[in-house]
Parts: sequence; structure tokens; C-alpha cells
Amino acid sequence: MCGRFASARKRAELLEEFRIERDRVTESLAPDYNVAPTKKVYAVLTRGPRAADAEDDQRVARELRVVRWGLVPSWAKEPSIGSRMINARAETVASKPSFRGPFARRRCLLPADGFYEWMSVTEDGKTRKQPYYIHRADGGVLAFAGLYDLWRDKSQPDDHPDAWLWTTVIITTQAEDEVGQIHERTPMIVDPSVWGEWLDPANSQTSALHALLTPAASTKLETYQVATDVNSVRNNGPGLIRPLQPAAAGGGSRNGPPGEDGGPSGRHRHRATAPLTLF
Repeated sequence: MCGRFASARKRAELLEEFRIERDRVTESLAPDYNVAPTKKVYAVLTRGPRAADAEDDQRVARELRVVRWGLVPSWAKEPSIGSRMINARAETVASKPSFRGPFARRRCLLPADGFYEWMSVTEDGKTRKQPYYIHRADGGVLAFAGLYDLWRDKSQPDDHPDAWLWTTVIITTQAEDEVGQIHERTPMIVDPSVWGEWLDPANSQTSALHALLTPAASTKLETYQVATDVNSVRNNGPGLIRPLQPAAAGGGSRNGPPGEDGGPSGRHRHRATAPLTLF
């Protein structure tokens, strides 16, 4: 799965990198090196104009928006379901009731600098969860394949800014090669050459859409151990992605991320180590 990631690029950088035509962000997000479910994130999507838009902006265009991570389907009775719907499996995304509608017409890109996965390691008979940071070797942005949906809060009037809740989910697939040794699932990404096709709401052919998705591991990636400070969502900052010397060798098994405060405090002193390149 993808349960934490880093998104530190500035709004202006994303507007340029993703060739945004309409900026719908009213307040820029701060750099976040520990994005967790229910947090606000940037999303790139393609939509038509709002009724209030000027006459000269009556077109379908690529937008930058702020959404909440954790999909709340339009038909949900209340929004708490979103905290459990952070990933959608690529194998079933076109058929699951919560995802098939958004997959057909509400797809998005979620910019990320990198993501975290956890692996259980055993040392001296004790098992702990070791976090790893995975990112593009060239420092480029990862465009996670995502879906979004809109949920109407009926307790608010139509013209209230909180009348509609925008939420998102990350599509994942089976991990292979080195990433699969850390965790069995990996985010799907969309190559810049097909961003337009993925974002096109008129493109609803399931087989064609699946063909646009690529496992993150297929991109040249680097991965390395980081401090367990990332285990707590209260911790943030660029220090979370600083590489550490791997701990003493021990048995390992694939596992998911810990809970909000899972794992030890992580205030260990390790020397930096050269990252492992994944292909």
C-alpha cells in the first residue's frame, strides 16, 4: 500500500511542471514530508468551468486543486469512511462500487517527491518496523495515479465554501523487484507523455486507461532506510527523508506501515549510507 508520502514542491513549481491552465488553489499548502491519510494534498485534474466563471473561461481545462486524502464516495452517508479508503487496487479499481464511477470520469494526478514503506526486521530476537524512503533517482516528481470524488455536505447551504468535500485515493499495484522486498504493494504512476489521456474525463475505456498506468518501481528509483521519526504524523520536515546507515542484518518480512504513533521513537544516530538504485 501507500500510506505515507512526501510532497514538498511549491505551488508555483507544480503550476509550471503540470502545465496548469486554471489554478483553483485559494491558499498554498506548506511543504509536507509526512503526508498521512486525511491530510490535504495537491491534485491535478481536468474539469469544465464553474457556473460563476467568466464568459471567456468556458472551456475544459487542467486545474490544480487541494483535496483531502481518503476517498469519500458521492453516495456515502457520512465522510468518516474516507479514513479507510486511501488506496485503490489497480486490479479491481474499475469494478469496486466505491471506485468504478471515479475511475470512469474523475481521475487525477497526485504530485509526490517520494513515498515511504515499512519492512519488519528482526534483531536480537525482537521485531521492529523499519521505514524506507523511495524516490526518483533524478529528483523528479512522481505523479501518482489517483481518483477523486465530491461529497455533498447537506448540513451546509449551497453557497457555503464547505458545501462540497473533495477527496482522493491513490491507485496501487503488486510490487516487484527490490520494492517488493520491502512491501508487496506500490503506487501506480502516470508518465508525463500520457497525462492528458489519463486526465481526460471523456476517456472512459477501461482497457485503455489501465494501459496508461505504470508501477512506480518501473521508474528509476532510489530507496534507503530513514529514521523511525516518520512513524508519527506529528513529526515533519526534510530530516525525515535523510538516509541512515541500515541497522544490523536480521531477518525481514514484508509488512505495512505502523499506526499513527507506531514504532520506536527513532532518535538513533546513524551514518549516512549510499542509496540503492532500483530499476
